[in-house]
Amino acid sequence: MTSALIPASEIRAEMRVVNSRFIATIAPVFSVPEARTFIERISEEFSDATHNVPAYVIGHGSSTIAHCSDDGEPSGTAGPPALAVLRGSGLGDAAVVVTRYFGGTKLGTGGLVRAYGDAVREVISQVPRAVKLPTHTIQINTPYPLFESVRRLVQAHGGQVLEETFTQQVTVLARLPQDRLDGLQIGLQELSRGQLEAQIIDSSESTIVPLRGTS
Repeated sequence: MTSALIPASEIRAEMRVVNSRFIATIAPVFSVPEARTFIERISEEFSDATHNVPAYVIGHGSSTIAHCSDDGEPSGTAGPPALAVLRGSGLGDAAVVVTRYFGGTKLGTGGLVRAYGDAVREVISQVPRAVKLPTHTIQINTPYPLFESVRRLVQAHGGQVLEETFTQQVTVLARLPQDRLDGLQIGLQELSRGQLEAQIIDSSESTIVPLRGTS
């Protein structure tokens, strides 16, 4: 399982500096085109804003693509500090846009650097973390007496139960990391004396899996 962290979802945070509003929006993105689409969408949503300052990091570690823009603010006062905070957060595959509504009072070069950096820090402090994992979606058909044990077994192997259907037996639909499937299969065999087996019905190489207990 990779330890590379990404935003679990798109969220937004707002702060005021003197009379200016700074609205930071962050989202997971997995390619440059996806990052550009996100930036364009936020810029259109806030088309009446004074500035929409973007920054993104695609990938993790030494293998990353990074970009930022000052979007009309004085050179180096908006995009670079936003990107620096994003890169220092430990998050990858992330894009942020800081929207500014000018309030009539100039902040100066140092004030702008602090404001854009603080806006990104604020939204990063609130965004739930996730990891991007290759996963299988599986189906397990279990008799009622084994249902609760099967459910606990799936969760013990890092799986998420997506759906349960109750008919003559219980059909459990779940998603779990691909590298945990073999262990689950062994557990099912032991639990049912060789009667139960998980069937793969779908696979994905890039599922966003939120980390429990993050905020």
